[in-house]
Amino acid sequence: MKLYKNFDISKNHKGSIILIGNFDGVHVGHQKLFKLANSYKKKFNLNIGVLTFEPMPKMFFNKDIKNFRILNINQKNIILKDLGVDFVITQKFDKKFSKIKSDFFIKKILYEKLKAKYIFVSNNFKFGNKREGDVNQLIKNEKIYDYKIVKPKPLILSQKVISSTYIRSLLEKGDLKNTNKLLNRNWSIEGMVQKGRQQGKKIGFPTCNIDIKDYVIAMPGVYVVNVKQKNSNKSLKAIANLGYRPTFNQKKILLEVHIFNFSGNLYNKYLSIEFTKFIRKEKKFKNVNQLRKQIQSDLKVAKRS
Repeated sequence: MKLYKNFDISKNHKGSIILIGNFDGVHVGHQKLFKLANSYKKKFNLNIGVLTFEPMPKMFFNKDIKNFRILNINQKNIILKDLGVDFVITQKFDKKFSKIKSDFFIKKILYEKLKAKYIFVSNNFKFGNKREGDVNQLIKNEKIYDYKIVKPKPLILSQKVISSTYIRSLLEKGDLKNTNKLLNRNWSIEGMVQKGRQQGKKIGFPTCNIDIKDYVIAMPGVYVVNVKQKNSNKSLKAIANLGYRPTFNQKKILLEVHIFNFSGNLYNKYLSIEFTKFIRKEKKFKNVNQLRKQIQSDLKVAKRS
């Protein structure tokens, strides 16, 4: 799969199927979309390309939104490749790009730069300066610019529209079971192991500390997780605390991971933390001894899982 940072794509990728969106989470609704795109790929012998934006427009326009992502870019690209995508254009979303007029976007980018043949967009897709462009404008220009708009219906399960927004709400409620079901895999966070205050080590449970950056904040609490190092398929069983460590009066959200029966130095290593089960909510303990007893109890639950 080829990665592009702008619209200057290679000749063999012009005239492709283009899917436009954030695709945060690449959940079962998105997966249904890519399945349909692959049927077009087979039928018309075309490549599949994804046009996405960085940062996500919602985060660009609202600087107060910090913890929002279900996936980082690296995770998203790996999943898109597995779904049959041939190339991804990650366009920098900045002030200049946000001012582009909708008719310019259609003529200069979709038509002249990409020569898109089939364009997949959601029914509520908005684009261009002040979100002036919509799906109706794209449809009106189909014959002029030689493309066809495809707007699949959203996936509805148990009377709920499956969306990234809905999955974020499940994570925030600690509903990991349904989150993983709707992602069709275990939700995971990637990050670098940082040197912390060694509080876990002091009470007998050394942890890898990971800054969650702009990932969505799932329900603060204790989770059963699997840990993988970069470029390794070996999975290590572990327990993780995602939270603010109220017993130690900390204010910053942190992911602390205690790997079972592990000895070694993981500082500055890039880890993937896969969440498999929610054990309990985070709580404040009167003292370190109470916390230690609770961790021992949590470990028993995690090891049985």
